[in-house]
Amino acid sequence: MVKPYQSADMRRSLWQVVNSFGLLFILWVVMYFSLNVSYWLTLALALPTAGMLVRIFIIQHDCGHGSFFKSRKANDRLGMACGVLTLTPYYQWRKSHAVHHATAGNLNRRDIHDVLTMTVKEYQAASFKEKVGYHIYRNPITLFLIVPMTLFVVLYRFPNKLAKRKEKMSVYVNDVILLIIVVALSYFIGFRTFLMLYLPVIFLATGIGTWLFYVQHQFEETYWAENEEWDYALAALEGSSYYKLPKVLQWFTGNIGFHHIHHLSPRIPNYKLEACYKSNPDLQDVTELTVITSLKSAGLTLWDEETKRLISFGELRRRQR
Repeated sequence: MVKPYQSADMRRSLWQVVNSFGLLFILWVVMYFSLNVSYWLTLALALPTAGMLVRIFIIQHDCGHGSFFKSRKANDRLGMACGVLTLTPYYQWRKSHAVHHATAGNLNRRDIHDVLTMTVKEYQAASFKEKVGYHIYRNPITLFLIVPMTLFVVLYRFPNKLAKRKEKMSVYVNDVILLIIVVALSYFIGFRTFLMLYLPVIFLATGIGTWLFYVQHQFEETYWAENEEWDYALAALEGSSYYKLPKVLQWFTGNIGFHHIHHLSPRIPNYKLEACYKSNPDLQDVTELTVITSLKSAGLTLWDEETKRLISFGELRRRQR
């Protein structure tokens, strides 16, 4: 089903690079000049600019899977360039994301780079302090506002404990280039102006990106299984949603809404995911979420081993009465 779509199209890839980087640059310039009109206008422009940053992250994401170009060297070079804009060290993120694909939905291999999800039994056995910490962590304000900025702006500036030389160097190179860019822009437009332009964009982009990553795996009828029962294809098709977005949002998010197909075959470039979906009826019989129905996912916090679904803290409390 997926094999015909597992090849990069140089023309489409290059056009995606041109329109994504080009529009991001144009929007940055328009934001800068909008400061002379109204900062409210600048903040309004921050939303589409953040959308372009999300789109560039999807390009980096494809490069990490080796799907954006046929050449691995071309993927890696573009991925590193994208990583400067997205504040994401390319090689370190590529490795951790590969682990995510290899373990998604496996209860015995819940990775530290994924959204922490406790089972009902684990939560009930946890100490009071652990429960409070989990409640704070799973609060939408923490998960979609505080964690994203902390992760991308602060934690990604340092190599993780398991990083090898290549991953460590990607962090250091990323940091040095970022420092040079910040110093240069601060010199020409002023550090205060730089922050006024950049902070709202990165705040929105990291929050949106985290929500997309979250909602595509955290929904009521998702898939979790123990090691001996875990199946890669089932984890992809049942543990990843089809996030049916309006066309304009689908464009900004680089078709990542076809997430079940992406997990089934990460070698499909983002611009071929929709065609793969439309041509295979078997790939259309999956959990479909819309912007409205996906909001429910924010309150689902615990995996219920008995009913095989995600439930909320409130539902667990009601059961215990």
